[in-house]
Amino acid sequence: MLMTMAENGLTLKNKILIIGSGNAAMCAGIAALENDSDVMMLEKASETLSGGNTKYTAGAMRFCFNGMEDLIPLLQNPNDSRLERTEFGCYSETQFANDLLSFNNGQPLSDEQTVLVGHSYDAIRWLSGHNVKFEPIYDRQSFEKDGKHVFWGGLALSAANEGIGLFEQERDAFLSLGGVILYDKEVTSLSYAEGQVNGVYVGNEYYAADAVVIASGGFEASDEMRAEFVGENWRDAKVRGTPHNTGDGLRMAFSLGAQKYGVYDGCHATPMDLNVPDFGGLDLPPIQRKLYRKICYFLGLMINVEGKRFVDEGENFRNYTYAQFGKKVIEQPKSQAWQIFDNKVIDLLYDEYHFEKATFVEAPTLESLLEKTHGLDKKMALQTISDFNNACTSNKPFDPTSLDGKKTSGLTLPKSNWAQTISEPPFRAYPVTGGITFTYGGLKISKNGAVLDKDENPILGLFACGELVGGVFFNGYPGGSGLTSGLVFGRIAGLGASQYLYQRYQA
Repeated sequence: MLMTMAENGLTLKNKILIIGSGNAAMCAGIAALENDSDVMMLEKASETLSGGNTKYTAGAMRFCFNGMEDLIPLLQNPNDSRLERTEFGCYSETQFANDLLSFNNGQPLSDEQTVLVGHSYDAIRWLSGHNVKFEPIYDRQSFEKDGKHVFWGGLALSAANEGIGLFEQERDAFLSLGGVILYDKEVTSLSYAEGQVNGVYVGNEYYAADAVVIASGGFEASDEMRAEFVGENWRDAKVRGTPHNTGDGLRMAFSLGAQKYGVYDGCHATPMDLNVPDFGGLDLPPIQRKLYRKICYFLGLMINVEGKRFVDEGENFRNYTYAQFGKKVIEQPKSQAWQIFDNKVIDLLYDEYHFEKATFVEAPTLESLLEKTHGLDKKMALQTISDFNNACTSNKPFDPTSLDGKKTSGLTLPKSNWAQTISEPPFRAYPVTGGITFTYGGLKISKNGAVLDKDENPILGLFACGELVGGVFFNGYPGGSGLTSGLVFGRIAGLGASQYLYQRYQA
């Protein structure tokens, strides 16, 4: 368990500057304020567009818990009548570790992943102690079965009012502790003198600091950096989140010799409506921006413009595939695909499929459906669907609350679970592309959140958290881990910066 300086009988009053205002930044700020530091946040965006990627998320956090008794203290409404009919199960450290390992390309847990797993529950209890409250994700993480709400995939809670709610609750906690936020302040460089970081520049304007925490996100909103590190075909990718995460923090840290760390060609990418505006729909209220996602592919088929399937839609719960399947879509011809469903599952599709701005076509027959699709090889698509239907021979019952083993037989590319024929009209087809959410490559940090140089030495006065922490994710991630990572490493960075100040001024 992390110990605050107050718990150790230590006090100080020195300034910490935090670059950014998303989930990780807020958690760093709250932790530093708890330790009697003055904290100022410098946010590149306007107040309206502040909060980084947090506002674009569903506010879900993955963490370890032993059962409902661990969840009740976190809930906004612990008296919700549905709780009596809810089965959350449990989610152990071993399960969390194994879920991360499944994306590690055979590599063991990194030090950063070990910290993420081990601190996940303690961190969310800490955050809830600052009046940041959560609610069960009934609409996306459970299905009704035998009169009960059965949760699946190890993900149970999201912040009340989702990503916008998470941001607002964290901001309120930060401000109530005395934190200050300045908007429209684009930090352009770090100030370094006498062997340590001593402030930042906003253009020609200097802001002095005793320590700086970079929490400015990755480089997903930079066309050039996406093309350089992820691949040229990512230059025109849709950006799911904020337009302000353009790698500024990375570039500034590199200028001081920071170590590049993690998987720079890796990223979180999810299937998105083909017609999503750039940067996730900034014209929409924040609560609606996530509705451009299209992640119910496991209930149907995904076919590229050549009319061919390219993923096993039922490989695993969508928690474990959606962040990878967006990349698979981008890799297809024209970076497009179609998600196809029949009437058996229409009522199971998430709200995003019924969103007023959702793009889809509907028809009473498969032939007439495909005639309405633009750019799709209709003959091959019809053959693909026919072959799939003929391969759906399993007599196992369809059960979206479990890996039901209802699989195809005889297909080179199987569907391993939830394989039902596409046969009951009306039929729907949704055009999708891949939308990048955040990047995996970042900086190497110490156990206290300090940024390390190429020789593994800390750059004095410089800390990092959030998307800037490398080594947390490799080939993908289990859903909800990103916000938890921001929480865990944000808290560590805030406390680490405060401890650094104490050591500096008490020496």
